[in-house]
This record gives sequence, structure tokens and C-alpha cells, in this order.
Amino acid sequence: MNLFLAVNYYIPLVIIGILLVITLLLIGANFILGGSKMKTVTINKDTVIPVKDTDTLLNILSNNKIFIPSACGGKATCGFCKVKVISGGGDVKPMEEPFLSDQEKLDNVRLSCQVKVQDNIEIEIPVSMLDAQEYTCEVINIKDLTYDIKLVQFQFINPKTMSFKPGQYAQLRVPGIEIIRAYSIASNPKVTDKIELIIRMVPKGKATTFVHKALELGDKVIVTGPYGNFYLQEDSDKDIVCIAGGSGKAPIRSILHYLKDQGMPRNVKYFFGARSKKDLYYTEEFVELAKEYPNFEYIPALSDPLPEDNWDGAIGLITDVLDQNSGDLSDSEAYLCGSPGMINACIEVLNKHDIKSENVFYDKFS
Repeated sequence: MNLFLAVNYYIPLVIIGILLVITLLLIGANFILGGSKMKTVTINKDTVIPVKDTDTLLNILSNNKIFIPSACGGKATCGFCKVKVISGGGDVKPMEEPFLSDQEKLDNVRLSCQVKVQDNIEIEIPVSMLDAQEYTCEVINIKDLTYDIKLVQFQFINPKTMSFKPGQYAQLRVPGIEIIRAYSIASNPKVTDKIELIIRMVPKGKATTFVHKALELGDKVIVTGPYGNFYLQEDSDKDIVCIAGGSGKAPIRSILHYLKDQGMPRNVKYFFGARSKKDLYYTEEFVELAKEYPNFEYIPALSDPLPEDNWDGAIGLITDVLDQNSGDLSDSEAYLCGSPGMINACIEVLNKHDIKSENVFYDKFS
């Protein structure tokens, strides 16, 4: 055997040997880091989940039917999957930093998608989150509300019912690409065998493109929920100011459904901001509600009405219209849904009218 053939003969053996050594090193590292020993995840001091393999806290909880909100599928781009880690979570990772306030860091809040369970870990999550379930649903209605907003109705198949508070949201899993997105529930909380979601088309958005272009009646999809700390304070009797824009009308509609069923026991003033008349929807529904209940007032405002709109309602930014139509709000509650910029600007106006910060509830759509 000449030298050339000998070298060619031994090169594959050397490569195989190197790969074998690397594999053994990885197995050893995994063992040292706790990948092969049994660990536990303790939730709220009373629920213990045994864990053998090393995985993210988000995945482990999901595999055990505890569904933490996550719109990005664990990529640390949405910041939804927050839990309080009491012990065993390790240091905050750089990818978590943009989503955690200084106070949250002091409180040991983490993104569950970035916490690897390599040892025993103890966490706290809201009890309400333990009620979230995964639902198989059938699409039973799709309706155009505007040129870029659709109402989609889902019938629950398994489980058959969902109980939710007016204002909460659900997550829709897009089949095929497994993208998850959060949408506020727009339907009446007393109807538990189905829900309605209002979904606005987002340019280049994979989930909304699927809903607007591909979703059909009869399709089976997965929905999880309910989620969210934004909901009507049902035990309160304070006057209410609602402010929304775009698809932010969804949770307000659910809240108004609930209040109507109670006989509209509280004074409600609802401000809805849009650009032109083509961006308005459910106008007749709320106008009729105002006729039925004099203590309910609906104030749609257009910031840039078109000549053909023949608009005789409020004109201007929703902040200006809110300011002009608000008095003393020191004993009122406010519910705001829409873009972060709109919500922040409206809160400034509410503060000008002496609202108390603990009475302001909002859901920022991003």
C-alpha cells in the first residue's frame, strides 16, 4: 500500500474518532449539567412536575397541559411568556433583557422560553393561567367587517366549552407553520361553546395572511386560552370610559355584551378612533345599544374623513375628542385597547381629568 492510499484509508477513521470523542464529551457535559437526572418543576408551591430531560420551562409546561401565553413560539421576540422564578432559573439571558422592566428583574420575572430546566426549579404563575386549555375548534363563520378586518367564529370541539372574562384573549395556532398569535375575544362571555375573534390584516404578517387569504369554513384549528389580566372589573359600580382603535374593538365588544346582559348597570362612554368611514364597523350595533340604554354613549371619531364620507360626527385625533368630551374622571374606570402609542397618549389625557392610575386598564396591541 503506497503512502497516498494509506493516508486516504486513515482519514475517515480519524474523522470518525474525532466525532466519537465530541459525542462523548457532549454526553458528559449533559450529564454534568443535569440533563440525565430527574428534576422537578414546582408551581405555586403545590403542583410538582417531574422532568427528566433538559428543556425550556415553556415547553415543559406546555407538554404538561399548562399553557403559558407565547406568540412567537419560544423565540424570545414577543415577551408574553413571563413567569416568576423563585429558585433554580439561573441568570437572566441577554435575549430577555428588552422585555423585562427593572422591577420585574427585582421580582425574578423571566421569559419561560429562555429558562432551561437543568435542576429543580420553583415558579409562580397566576392561578387564572392554570385554567387555560388547548381547544380543537371548527371555523363556522368568517365575515368581512372592513376591507382589512375579519370576524372569525370558532366552534369548540374538544373541550366543548370555554369560560372567559369579558376582555380576555385567546391564542390561535396557524396550522402548517405552527405560528401562534394572540387575539382578543369579541364575543359574549355567556356563550361558552364558541368564540369570536376580530383579526386585522397585518402587512406581511404570516398569521393574519393565513386568516384573510387561506382560512375557510370547516377548517379545524387549535386555540388556547383564555388569557390576560385585562378584563372588566365586574364587582365595581364606577362609571366607565372605553377607548379603542382598529381591532381593539374586540374586547370592548365583549365587555359591552356582558354589561347589556346585566341591564347596563353602569354609565359607559365609548370612544372609537378611526381614520375614515371605511375603517368603522359595528356602528349600527352600538348606535342601537345607545338608543336602548341612555346611560351608554358611543362616540366614533374620524381623524381624516374623506369628502365622500359625509361625516357629521366627531373629527380629530381620538385624544382630542376624548379630552373635549370628558369631565372629572376621579371616580371612573378606563378600558383602553389599541396600539401602544394610542394608549399612552390617551392615558395622558385621562390623567389630565384626574383618573386614578389603579382604575386604568389597558391591552396594548403590537
